[in-house]
Amino acid sequence: MPRLEDEIRRLMEGETARLQAAPDLLDRVMRLRRARRARVKTAVVTASVLASVAVVAAPAVYLATAAQRATPGTQATTSATLEEPAIDDTPAARTEPKTLGDLGDGLEFGHVKLGYLPEGLRWSTRSIDYGDVYSTSYNYKGDAEGFYQVQLLVYEEEAVREVTERIQRYRDEKDGEGVMIGDRSGYLVVQHVGEDGMAGTPTLFLKMGDRQWAEINFSPVYAEEFSGAEAVNTELRKIAQGLTSTM
Repeated sequence: MPRLEDEIRRLMEGETARLQAAPDLLDRVMRLRRARRARVKTAVVTASVLASVAVVAAPAVYLATAAQRATPGTQATTSATLEEPAIDDTPAARTEPKTLGDLGDGLEFGHVKLGYLPEGLRWSTRSIDYGDVYSTSYNYKGDAEGFYQVQLLVYEEEAVREVTERIQRYRDEKDGEGVMIGDRSGYLVVQHVGEDGMAGTPTLFLKMGDRQWAEINFSPVYAEEFSGAEAVNTELRKIAQGLTSTM
């Protein structure tokens, strides 16, 4: 019999394929949104679990919170009912997420412009947009069927807190290092080490302003095409140097 975790992963992969978004691209953004909702609802759940049970986690948290607040003879209430949900998890509402639209060559999206891409990469035609967090990716094929080589996520306004807290955890764990990209600060780290048997995702976080951060990711498979970590970091820095804000 397959393990429950394996079955959930299989179902999620099928769902994300139906939405025509790379599992990694969609899953990262959904994980971030769910992490924020979990903090509001005071649910103590790790981000990896949230990603694995994306379809069923939110209803479970809602019911648990409502049950805790219920008293005999009164109607159960919860602060979650007052919050506009980042993602509607009901089966009837699971439709294709909002995208950034037709980005042409993909070098300008949201409130950023991209001035450099590694040789051979083109916009994948995939994107996802949750307002204060949005993302797109680039690959060799330049179509939605190929897996990403480079992925960019942008965090703005309230979502900046999510990424700065994540960076602080890396600092506390002495994982990664702070860097300067011109006059802008950043943080280099390899994320998700060991997930799916991979070596990890080389990442550069870039502070583009007080209300805007960017996250630049190399897929683990793409990173293997380079001679080593130094070469990967050099490319990440080049992308960051060419990334400018239009806010």
